[in-house]
Amino acid sequence: MTDVVGKLWGYAHSLRHDGVDYGDYIEQLTYLLFLKMADEQGVALPHETDWPYLRKQSGTDLVDAYQDALRTLGKQPGMLGDIFAGAQNRLTKPATLSRLIKAIDETEWTSVDVDVKAAAFEGLLEKSASEGKKGAGQYFTPRPLIRTMVRLMQPDPRAHQQFSICDPACGTGGFLVAAYEWLKDRTGGAFDRGTARRIRTSTYYGQELVERPRRLALMNMYLHQVEPHIKLGDSIYEAPDSRRYDVVLTNPPFGNRGANEVPLREDFTIETANKQLNFLQHVLTILKPGGRAAVVVPDNVLFADKAGEIFEILMQDADVHTVLRCPRGTFNPYTPGTKTNVIFFTKSRPTSKVWVYDARANVPTITKKSRPLTDAHFADFERCYGLDPNGRAPRDAADSPDDRWHVFDIEDVKARDYKIDGFKWLRDDELDDAEDLGDPVELLAEAASELQLAVARLAELQKLLGGEVDA
Repeated sequence: MTDVVGKLWGYAHSLRHDGVDYGDYIEQLTYLLFLKMADEQGVALPHETDWPYLRKQSGTDLVDAYQDALRTLGKQPGMLGDIFAGAQNRLTKPATLSRLIKAIDETEWTSVDVDVKAAAFEGLLEKSASEGKKGAGQYFTPRPLIRTMVRLMQPDPRAHQQFSICDPACGTGGFLVAAYEWLKDRTGGAFDRGTARRIRTSTYYGQELVERPRRLALMNMYLHQVEPHIKLGDSIYEAPDSRRYDVVLTNPPFGNRGANEVPLREDFTIETANKQLNFLQHVLTILKPGGRAAVVVPDNVLFADKAGEIFEILMQDADVHTVLRCPRGTFNPYTPGTKTNVIFFTKSRPTSKVWVYDARANVPTITKKSRPLTDAHFADFERCYGLDPNGRAPRDAADSPDDRWHVFDIEDVKARDYKIDGFKWLRDDELDDAEDLGDPVELLAEAASELQLAVARLAELQKLLGGEVDA
């Protein structure tokens, strides 16, 4: 790691002894880094909010000046007001705040390579997500999975001038950052002036329900010299505006806690309170005709109540061409026990067949230290997927030497009432780790969904056999 990254890690660790957790630390670091770089770039800020003014303060005057500055900056227009909206000081000890300001002041941040600053910030986000606090990881998708999804979707804004990319549940901005980094790696960052400006200011969009992760997403993109449009709001219960997108990459929050009401959305064909199923309907709405999406969903979304109805609509209006069954523990340690899949689809043409890649059966459970998730876990899947982001590259089940790659005709899907969880062909001898089973409430909800599915299938079988079904 570079000296800069090491320094930021070191201060994160030392501040833990002052009762400042990683989440609070990275948020305060966001504010102070922005102010320091604004000063280096000569950006004019409101009176008594800039870096030189704060640097001159000491003791309780410093704490008071910092809090006043945050309050004033949060009322400003544009990116400035977005980053500081609702900002509060969590560094209440003058010595702690002073120490962090001095540490940041030692570096000329605008002269540090963009990739170094971005890597430091991403590293702190990952540390914050993995520190073990309940719910801390809900805004953080493992980077190997993100990179695979981005590489396959190929979100290239050079395709046309109105090209746009969206994550409607953007958390701390992992998908948007990865999409931009993929473009830079592919092109070397060489664009003409007009294209560079369009990519920087009019390409990356998102929405986030909670202030802190939205703020971190904005700063994350800002450190990459990109100005995203990330709204604060509820993607499901608030109707979207008229903007539509070429590519959607997203990992909606797991579980069904929160608003358990059916959204009043005219664009939602099927009424359900299931958040993940509603996110699939939402993604279908916000895609342009011909637009493509990759969406992370937990297992129970594939068989939950109303899942069949929603996947029927989805497969009529979009080509659900590929499903990736992720390894157990993909989201360890962020949300232990949650089994996940990625659904890939293209809007405006119906589904004719679904390719399923099983990266889970007989794969040892992912752990934080001894068996971490890496790009290698998805390398064979990427090769099988092919070079066409819309899933139309030539494919063959023999492409996977371990028999992990199978295709199912739409008639097979219809026969299962569009509930694609049942497409399993490998005997799986890998057992779930009892220590990674996850939240009992979530497990109970998943078990209830499975029971409902089993009862429904038994009732269907009873009808076929000519028996009466009890009410």
